[in-house]
Amino acid sequence: MNQLISFVESKLVWFVIFVAGLGLAIPETGQFLEPGIGPLLAFLMFIISLTFDAHDVRTVLRKPSRQFLALGLVYGPMSIAGWLTGRLFFGSGPLAAGQTLLGTLPTDVSSPLLVLMARGNVALAAVFNAINTALSPFIVPFLFLWLTGIQLEAPLGSIILELVLIVFVPTVLGVSLRTGFRGLFARHDSHYAGLGSIIYLLILLAVVGPNAAIIINYGWYAFVIAGAALCLNLIGYLVGVASRLLTNDRRDVITYLFTVSKKEFSIAAAFVAASGLPSEIAIPSAFFAVVQMITSPIAAKIIARNQAPP
Repeated sequence: MNQLISFVESKLVWFVIFVAGLGLAIPETGQFLEPGIGPLLAFLMFIISLTFDAHDVRTVLRKPSRQFLALGLVYGPMSIAGWLTGRLFFGSGPLAAGQTLLGTLPTDVSSPLLVLMARGNVALAAVFNAINTALSPFIVPFLFLWLTGIQLEAPLGSIILELVLIVFVPTVLGVSLRTGFRGLFARHDSHYAGLGSIIYLLILLAVVGPNAAIIINYGWYAFVIAGAALCLNLIGYLVGVASRLLTNDRRDVITYLFTVSKKEFSIAAAFVAASGLPSEIAIPSAFFAVVQMITSPIAAKIIARNQAPP
């Protein structure tokens, strides 16, 4: 089993490409897993939280300036980038509005896994993730209205549920176990990224399968939507790297990189549904989900390869 976990982690990029293709070719495989996305994300957060303890969290909280920087990068330039790429690729209409909404979304729940794989500050990534998500019901509607003139209702119930059940509870449980039984859980540190990679692949399949028909039905125009998603994703990496201007800590820069470039696509549909807006506005987020889940492991692999082991 340990060899399998290590193999999946080492070849994750190829597994991601294969799983994405499988989801498009046989959507039923992902549709079967779709109801389990929430539990899979919660389990992923639990696994990642076993890699750091309460002391690490306290260290992160002693420097709130880092969180303010993360908030600024996630909701500032990325919101503008979403609006600009929406105008560039789609002009106007639901897809342009959807690309703008995508830019205003908080950090994706899976970002701490990529930070772990790239040897960044995982505790910092977990705190960024929780705070960005908690503030999203208040920030996203304001930014979306400012950029598009469209009123957006915040789905407080679904966001709070996600924050509590998918982020907060698994994280507290994992950190508590690591703090109380450090020696026991530290012995398995080399396997957490691999186990998280397997869960990541299942989540990818659960995302691609249900959206396969939508992607395929767009025909050649699907490449335009995917191109817009990739463009915003790459801008996210550039914005994340810009944190080097304010910090010399390589592990922190890696954390900003994935905090900024990854977007919590799943709540886009909830925002759209709660606001009674056309469902097509959520389409760019569905495409972005696939794109970011392919590019992130590639970026993590390159970063990890170009640095010495901790």
